[in-house]
Amino acid sequence: MSERVAVRKTYKLFIGGKFPRSESGRSYLVQSSNVSLASRKDARDAVVAARAAVKGWAGATAYNRGQILYRAAEMLEGRREQFVALGIPGDEVDAAVDRWVWYAGWADKLAQVCGGANPVAGPYFNLSAPEPTGVVAVVAPERPALLGLVSVIAPAIVSGNTVVVAASPSEPLAAVTLAEVLATSDLPGGVVNILTGAITETAPALAAHMDVNAIDLTGVTDTAFATDLEVKAAENLKRVLRPAPADHDWSADPGLARMTVLLETKTVWHPKGV
Repeated sequence: MSERVAVRKTYKLFIGGKFPRSESGRSYLVQSSNVSLASRKDARDAVVAARAAVKGWAGATAYNRGQILYRAAEMLEGRREQFVALGIPGDEVDAAVDRWVWYAGWADKLAQVCGGANPVAGPYFNLSAPEPTGVVAVVAPERPALLGLVSVIAPAIVSGNTVVVAASPSEPLAAVTLAEVLATSDLPGGVVNILTGAITETAPALAAHMDVNAIDLTGVTDTAFATDLEVKAAENLKRVLRPAPADHDWSADPGLARMTVLLETKTVWHPKGV
């Protein structure tokens, strides 16, 4: 009996809740698997999908968004060994599960912490309420491949934003496997879109895109490249999150900053009446 030929797995992009190949047809080899090499066209398609998902996701109740994030934690927990087989340490997988749960718990509390009634001099109610910024482009950190990725996606989507993520080019398998988790976690298509490949190709397209409202440069390690992306982002006044320091501790308490920086505050005045 002849020896079997190994079937090499092909990992695709995650756009609009589906798994398309790159329109360019390109791929690159990672851990004996083919990984799609996203193009600028793929980045534009991902932004279109993210924009289409904003209305439904932002309009969902905070409680519902929290349920979906918690479901993502459940599904990730169930596939723990798959991530370990990819080389992700077990304690990192556990920390990523805990991070999903942590952010899920904040979904219906942000409005109380970041908004409320304001005291004013006059016969008015003055109410402030947090709202999502919109479409957020994210350059994910290289490492830790899974925990770092979850730590930039979860705080962006918990409040109703949608994201387009440029995954770590050197360790993309955690990102595309997380996409498989999210696809089975009740998350509406387009809320999270994941691009694999060279960030030097996809990140500039996202930074310059006029329908992207904010860009998170956490995973950019080249100072000159980060500056170039900030310049591109300035054309439509995108909100910019600067790169994380090299010694950033992703296992530490994340705090509220990553959630609040991607919120807008709407203030409404209303007469009290007689």
